[in-house]
Formats: sequence, structure tokens, C-alpha cells
Amino acid sequence: MNSIKSKLFTACEDYLKSRISRLSAELKSLEIDLENESKSSAGDKYETGREMINMEWNKISNQLQQFKVQKDLLEKAKNRINREVSGLGSLVKTNAANYFIAIPAGKIIIEEGEYFAIGPGSPIAQLFQQKKAGEEIVFNGKSTKILEVV
Repeated sequence: MNSIKSKLFTACEDYLKSRISRLSAELKSLEIDLENESKSSAGDKYETGREMINMEWNKISNQLQQFKVQKDLLEKAKNRINREVSGLGSLVKTNAANYFIAIPAGKIIIEEGEYFAIGPGSPIAQLFQQKKAGEEIVFNGKSTKILEVV
């Protein structure tokens, strides 16, 4: 695998590990809060407190699930065989910016430069689908030339 892509995959994995770890810690903290809430007061205040904790628990659980889905998507991107056309797992270098089509992890800076990790469903990734080096896309009214697809 290309060393740049290898570094980008590692950066995306680190991004996901960090988010999953943070959300897991938040769920554990909410679990403790829920136990403490159960031991404390009764009545309407008790029910309101429990419900607020449950709402937060559901929100964080959903976020955690989304990151786990992204982790699976990243694995699919890793296993994609390089082709000349862009798609999931591709590194697309353009005259405007460099894009890594895997997960939406944002800007990644490595020794070789600045890259934007984007999800395959993002508008710009959709424009890159099945494009080759030398082709152009128009995004937000601006023409961008694809220099290389790795």
C-alpha cells in the first residue's frame, strides 16, 4: 500500500479510536450518574433526572454507533484494490486540494502535506466517483482538475 495512504488510514483509525474512547467514557459516566440518581431522591425530580440521563445516554449511544459504522467503512476502504478510477479508499490529488475518500475525519496533516478525509457520500466524493487523472469536476461553481488517483 502507498505510504501516504497508509499514513492516512492510520490517522483515520486514530481519529475513530479517540472518538469511540471518549464516547465510551461518557456512557460509563452516565451509568454512574444513573446509579446515583436511583439512590437519591424520589418523586418528580427523580423521574426528570433519570429521563434527562436516559436522553443523553441515547444520544451518545447513537453517536457511538455511527463511529462504529465508520470503522467498518474504513475497513472496506482498506481492502479496496487500487484502480485508476476514484472511489472508496482512493487518494485523489487535485490542483485545489488532496482528498482521501474513506470516512469524514476532516483535515489530516502528515509529512507529505495536507489531506481532507471525506466520506464516500459527501457531495465532492460523489463528484469524484469513477473519475480518472486528467478529468475535471465542478464543485461550487469552481472547476477542479484531478491530477492523480492512487
